[in-house]
Amino acid sequence: MDVLSSRVLIHPKDLDVSTAFYRDTLGLAIDKEFPGGTVFFAGNGSIEIVGTGKTGPTPDVALWLQVRDLAAALAELAAKGLEPVREARREPWGLDEAWIADPDGTRIVLVEVPREHPLRTDPR
Repeated sequence: MDVLSSRVLIHPKDLDVSTAFYRDTLGLAIDKEFPGGTVFFAGNGSIEIVGTGKTGPTPDVALWLQVRDLAAALAELAAKGLEPVREARREPWGLDEAWIADPDGTRIVLVEVPREHPLRTDPR
């Protein structure tokens, strides 16, 4: 299989509310807009908010978004009125993680890779 690109599709309860959350609260840049959906840049991937969901989120699925500075990202979100579902902490696997949720309750894991972690490839 030769994969050329990828994206996560999210079917929200309210398209306008979720689109505003990913655009305005998270501050993700828009890649594409079309009738009934918006695709956002998310690092090396994309998140597409499209249509209307029927079943809602599941705790078995989460978005994983790596940020450069977790404390700064949480402070920025708090200034916009978004509090974490779970505060930041160092996980046993060595990553610093905090959890937030989108308007439908989809878990979003915000991750900072500490300087000393073997996954860290960017020294900034």
